[in-house]
Amino acid sequence: QVQLVEAGGGSVQAGVSLRLSCAASARTFSMYSMGWFRQAPGKEREFVAAISWDGITTYYADSVKGRFTISRENAVNTVYLQMNSLKSDDTAVYYCAATPRRSGLGSTSYDYWGQGTQVTVSS
Repeated sequence: QVQLVEAGGGSVQAGVSLRLSCAASARTFSMYSMGWFRQAPGKEREFVAAISWDGITTYYADSVKGRFTISRENAVNTVYLQMNSLKSDDTAVYYCAATPRRSGLGSTSYDYWGQGTQVTVSS
């Protein structure tokens, strides 16, 4: 069982940066691929970014490519999402997720999910 706790959300103006973090409880954190997803009001949950278990490979949705960066520190069981040049369209609840899978990381079929953290961007 993996417990995930997100932090770092908030209300900001367009154009600024935020960094989200996700702390995992698993002692085998380094064995999991990690992803960030988001869900805006009235919309389905969508993929934002993912990172391989070893941190070498990253994946991004087209909408955030070049603005967001996913990273991880296995030594402290934490994955991050650095969000730059935020836009009002980035407003959503952001979720951290974990899976032991090594492929298909852009889908929502992850095994463990956090409770989410709200990001609100005003223009």
